[in-house]
Amino acid sequence: MPLLGTSMKLTSHRDYGLRVLMALAVNDDRLVTIEALAELQKVSRNHPMKVAQSLVAVGLVKTVRGRRGGLTLARDPKTIRMGSVVRALEADMELVACLGEQSASCVLNGACRLTDSLRNAIEAFLAEVDRFTLADLVAGQSALHRRLALAA
Repeated sequence: MPLLGTSMKLTSHRDYGLRVLMALAVNDDRLVTIEALAELQKVSRNHPMKVAQSLVAVGLVKTVRGRRGGLTLARDPKTIRMGSVVRALEADMELVACLGEQSASCVLNGACRLTDSLRNAIEAFLAEVDRFTLADLVAGQSALHRRLALAA
């Protein structure tokens, strides 16, 4: 049985959130539809729809309604730190119950050094991801641009 009972990985919601932002950054000269995002990611329409709602709610994406509507970035990609995106898409970053709301239920609460170590690991992970902006992720990435660019 693993020590943590879980793995340190991004949820699919966060993962698709990062992918949607990269697609919007690559296609910054046009509005991108949910259908186009679903096709680019080879997923059902539901995934990018839910993620887009979250990205709009935190002010990273804006929507344009209508027949020719779609999504676009609400901010300059140079100002979007990827760690803040990870934090914004889901508040729960706990690896074990004692890091979250259930800390009082842990019999080791207050006596275990592992809690601080795990909290520091999460902070180090987020600090590393914060080093990059959305613009950093898509700049000079020709393969990424080929995969995410929409036809004119």
